Amino acid sequence: MTESPPTTIWLARVRVMLKPVINDPQGKAIENGLLSLGFKGVQEVRAGKYLEIQIAAPDAADATRQADEMCRKLLANPVIEDYRFEIEERKVGG
Repeated sequence: MTESPPTTIWLARVRVMLKPVINDPQGKAIENGLLSLGFKGVQEVRAGKYLEIQIAAPDAADATRQADEMCRKLLANPVIEDYRFEIEERKVGG
């Protein structure tokens, strides 16, 4: 009987943004709201999504592969959005 490799919990921090050439109406609405509140230094706002996903995987390479696949298949629309993510080992306890 073979033992399965130990599994570690990894934290994927995922950021999804509209591509720079895509109009961002949500970002524009936020920008206008900030300007109307007196924040005169605001030049541009781009809105996006930030997600934290805990992934069980034997190593960082597998966690990275899973996170990339999640982004490609569901979390980002590659036609209009770019994504990036970081993987780190999840600290359990203290």
